[in-house]
Amino acid sequence: MVKAVRVHDYGGPEALSVDDIEIGAPGPGEVLVRHTAVGLNFIDTYHRSGLYKLDQLPHTLGVEGAGVIEAVGADVTDLAPGDRVAYGGGIGSYCEMRVMDAGRLVKLPDGIGDQQAAAMMLQGMTVRYLVRRVHRIEPGETVLIHAAAGGVGLIFCQWAKHLGATVIGTVSSDQKAALAEAHGCDHPIVYTRDDFVARVRQLTGGDGVPVVYDSVGQETWEGSLDCLAPLGLMVSFGNASGPAPSFTVLDLMRRGSLFVTRPVLAHYTAARKDLLATANDLFDMVTSGAVKIEINQRYALGEAEDAHRDLEGRRTTGSSILIP
Repeated sequence: MVKAVRVHDYGGPEALSVDDIEIGAPGPGEVLVRHTAVGLNFIDTYHRSGLYKLDQLPHTLGVEGAGVIEAVGADVTDLAPGDRVAYGGGIGSYCEMRVMDAGRLVKLPDGIGDQQAAAMMLQGMTVRYLVRRVHRIEPGETVLIHAAAGGVGLIFCQWAKHLGATVIGTVSSDQKAALAEAHGCDHPIVYTRDDFVARVRQLTGGDGVPVVYDSVGQETWEGSLDCLAPLGLMVSFGNASGPAPSFTVLDLMRRGSLFVTRPVLAHYTAARKDLLATANDLFDMVTSGAVKIEINQRYALGEAEDAHRDLEGRRTTGSSILIP
């Protein structure tokens, strides 16, 4: 029996339950992983609340973790017991141990610690596909990122700055503005006090930006579109304030022939070669020092309810992890 944090019915943080569950031996193509650290991400709250439906209930939450392989099933040739591994994707990480598809795991290099890996795989690989594939940031570009002091935001600011971009970021407080600025955000905007659309237009000489990266959703949708230059790209990759509203394609025409995309990491790493390329780029950025991973909150696995309350209450900065 192992401890796992599960939901039996959709709801608020109180819906989380710490259960004892049975896990079997790994089958063909599978491995048994003992978690040493588990990542906490906003998508976990979507799975808990039912915004993103799970395939069945009860279900263990969490999509990110790091640990050590305890056993391997048949046909697993590139992983062995004792290997340090990590992953970002595949629901079920809020537990002490799990059996999972070996093809979704990557080996950790010596320069990456377990807690560091658990805090960065999902968020870091998300940033990688955002800045290199959804829109390939070029030197000299000015880009806008919402929630710049969050886990994705801090990694994004550093990575985009490394690529030569000027980074504008929205945050909710002066404290978060200072944090974002310390991680490469050139122009943090406290949206609770300042009109971020007006400020973006001012910073760009009225032109707007070629791309907006928006994980907030409902609250920032209209403003994000208003920040875009003609032919600009709206990248909606999250729903922290609720789902983005419906729109008509004619609205995109009227605003300057805009583009909109709603990407997810799973589609950009579905092929094994893409997963490895994405993860290796992230490892290179971190080991080189270009991107630093800030773990600003640590919780015991059994404190997942408190962790969700802090996350949804916007009381967290940088990355958060659960310790089994």
